[in-house]
Amino acid sequence: MTTRAVLPPQRTSWAPVAALGLAMLMVTSEMTIPAVTLPGMGAELGVSAAATAWVLLAYALPSAAVSVPAGRWADGADVRAVFALAMIGLGLASVLVALAPTFGLVVVGRLVQGIGGALVVAAYMPIISGSVRHEQRGRAIGFVITIMTIGATVGMPLGGLVAEVFTWREVFLMKIPLVLVVLWIGLRSIPRTPDRGLPRPGVALVREALLLGGAVAALLLALDEVDGQPLVAAALGVAAVALGVWWARLTASGPVIALVRGRSFAGTLLALFTTTFTGGLIAFLLPYFVADVLGDGPDVTGVALLFVVGAMAPVSPLAGLLSDRYGTRAVAVVGSAVTVVAMLSMLTLDAGSGLADLAWRLILLGVGSGLFNPAINTALLVGTPAGSEGVAGGVGMTVRTIAMTVAPAVTALAWTMAGGGAAGFRAGVVVVTAVVGLGLLVLLVPVAAQPRVEEAR
Repeated sequence: MTTRAVLPPQRTSWAPVAALGLAMLMVTSEMTIPAVTLPGMGAELGVSAAATAWVLLAYALPSAAVSVPAGRWADGADVRAVFALAMIGLGLASVLVALAPTFGLVVVGRLVQGIGGALVVAAYMPIISGSVRHEQRGRAIGFVITIMTIGATVGMPLGGLVAEVFTWREVFLMKIPLVLVVLWIGLRSIPRTPDRGLPRPGVALVREALLLGGAVAALLLALDEVDGQPLVAAALGVAAVALGVWWARLTASGPVIALVRGRSFAGTLLALFTTTFTGGLIAFLLPYFVADVLGDGPDVTGVALLFVVGAMAPVSPLAGLLSDRYGTRAVAVVGSAVTVVAMLSMLTLDAGSGLADLAWRLILLGVGSGLFNPAINTALLVGTPAGSEGVAGGVGMTVRTIAMTVAPAVTALAWTMAGGGAAGFRAGVVVVTAVVGLGLLVLLVPVAAQPRVEEAR
C-alpha cells in the first residue's frame, strides 16, 4: 500500500480537533468505565468474576494489537472516512454489547469496539496534520489530552451512577448520543483526503495485521498470566517472539521498522514507554498502599486519584503551548524531571501519612504527566515523515499499552519480593523511579533535528 504526504493546512481548524478529543475520550474511557458493569453483568449472564475480566481484555487486545497495521491502512485512506467508520463501529458495537443475550456476544462486541478504538488512534495524527498548522500542533494535542483527562474524571462516577439507577446495559448505551454528535462534527469539519476512500485491505496488510497483532496479543496475554500460570506465560512469550520475527521479515514491515529505528523517533518512543511506567503506581501500588498500609478503602484511593487528574487538566493545554514555543524536547524533559521528583517524594510515605500527604505528591505527579504527555505526543508527530502519521500513532499506542500492562506486573513483583506493606510500596516506587529516570536520561541526550518532508517542500 502506497501513501502520499498531505500538504499542511494554511490555517488551523479547531472543530476537527474537538471531534478528535471527544473520540479519544471515548476510546480511553472504554478501558475503565466498563469495570463498573462487571458484577451486574456476571450475575445476569451467569459467568464467574474471573471470566468477566475478558470484558476489559477483549477491548484492550485489539486496541493495541492492530494499531500499527490500522495506521498503515489509514495513511493510504481518506482520514475523514476512517474517522467516520471508527465512530460507526464504536456505536454499533456498543449497541451489540448492551443488547447481548449471552456473554459470548458481549466479548464479540468488545472486540469490535477495540478495533474501532484502534481506527480512532490511526486517524489521530493524520487529523492533526491535516487540520492544524505546524506551529500550533502542540496546542492542539494539549487540547485533546485535556478533554480526555476531564472526561476520565467524570466517566467512572457517571458509569457507576448509571449502573446503579438502571442496569449494566445502559452503561454501554450512554455514549451513543456523544457518538452521534462526534460523527456529525467529524463529517462536517475533518478535511477529506483527495482521491482517497476506504481502500480494501490487501492480502499483505491482512497478513501483517495477523502476525503483528498476534505478537502483541500474545505478549499482553503472557504478562497477564505471569503470576497464575508461568508455563502458559512462557509459551505465550515464545509465540510472541516467533510471530514478531516473522512479521519483521515481511517486506511491508520495512517502513515501520525504519521509522522506529530512527534515532530521534526511537528515543521518543523509549521515553514514552519509561514514563508511562507511572501506571504501576496508579494501577497497583497506590491502591495497595491505601488498603494495606493506611487501612482505608477504595473511596480514599478514588479521591487521591482525583488530585492527579485535577493537576493534569489545566497543565496539558499549557504544555502544548510551551511545546510550540520552546520545543517538544525541552517541555518533555521538564515534565519527566517533575515526574521523577514526584516519584522520589513517594518514598517518604508511611503508615502515619494521611490524604493531605498523598495529595501534594499526586498533584506533583499530575503536573509532570500534564507537561510530558502533550510534549511527547507532539514530538512523535514532528519526528514522523509526512504520510506516515497513522503508523506513528499506532506505534505510540502499542508502546503505551504494553507499558501500562508491564508496569503493574513489575511493581506487583517488587511489592511481593519486599514483603508487601510499606516496604513493598517503597520497593515498587524505587523500580518505577528508576525506569522513569532512564527515560529522562534518554531525553537529555542531544539528537540532531530531522526536518519533516512537508517542511522541506
